[in-house]
Amino acid sequence: MTNTDLQTTESTTDGPFPFTALVNQESMKRALVLNAINPTIGGVLIRGERGTAKSTAVRALSDVLPEQTVVSDCPYGCPPDAIERMCEECRHRTQAGESLPTETRPMRVVDLPLDATEDRLTGTLDIEQALGEGQARFEPGVLAAANRNILYVDEVNLLDDHLVDALLDAAAMGENVVEREGISHRHPAEFILVGTMNPEEGSLRPQLLDRFGLVVDVEGVEDVAERVEISDRRAAFETDPAGFRREYAETEAALTRDIVDARDRLDSVSIPVPVKRAIAETNIRLGVDGHRGDNTLRRAVRALAAFRGETTVTTAMLREVAGMALDHRTVQLPFEEESTSVEGALSAAIDEHTT
Repeated sequence: MTNTDLQTTESTTDGPFPFTALVNQESMKRALVLNAINPTIGGVLIRGERGTAKSTAVRALSDVLPEQTVVSDCPYGCPPDAIERMCEECRHRTQAGESLPTETRPMRVVDLPLDATEDRLTGTLDIEQALGEGQARFEPGVLAAANRNILYVDEVNLLDDHLVDALLDAAAMGENVVEREGISHRHPAEFILVGTMNPEEGSLRPQLLDRFGLVVDVEGVEDVAERVEISDRRAAFETDPAGFRREYAETEAALTRDIVDARDRLDSVSIPVPVKRAIAETNIRLGVDGHRGDNTLRRAVRALAAFRGETTVTTAMLREVAGMALDHRTVQLPFEEESTSVEGALSAAIDEHTT
């Protein structure tokens, strides 16, 4: 048993372990919340040994996310008030003046099993029907179910690379496109992507690792008082799950309100020019390829500012998220004794452009 197995709990029929009851692991919780505020960050990969509450945190996240209104008879759960985010059928129905049926649903965690096929992930087209009737029937896959929800891949490092590629492509584009024999179908695929893995069981290729927005590494809790608190909370949850969840209902509801407010505030958050220049300079100093690092760091720090109730990004906020946005994008060159750290590059960039 690892030193944090006690914090790792499965969901019960009463619901998952409360997100706000998780002890420590602040970076993991922050990365998940930032992606909940702004899914365009690109998801989060959580790396750590077994028993570090990775899966528990992911399943708990869904419980603090606000409910959403969906088109009730749509397999993708389209938003009824945002035509630009609808599937083709919902869009046509709306443009024809039809009143779409709606219902309110909680966000949920959709799991992608390791043995999934590409058809299971993306969905399938019935080509024979298309040839016979002139219209292809589409059988939705995991990406359809994940639209506007959380898509969770445990042990993502063990998933076939071509599936990871398809998954990340859909996450980046916000839609899933399936093509067979010259026939194509597309549907919205907007989701909060979360992957977890144990580094001892293998790693992701750098090209795939780079495409996760944020990466956090979690370790076992070493503080005695925190370990005791983990054990106490685990025992209380196992004894009376419903009662334990009631104890945290107020803090859970407060976090939900904070996430909703942050989403509403996000578009009004600005990044001062000196901070923008510090972000660019940091990526240059680290030798980060392309511009994904710059864009991800901007999105993450704006989400943090929105969560804090601020409308302007500060360098202090930048320091809080730079590591999770850039550490996995730095590459140590052959024969290089020591690579430049994110903290060192950021400090130098801040000194150069903000003082």
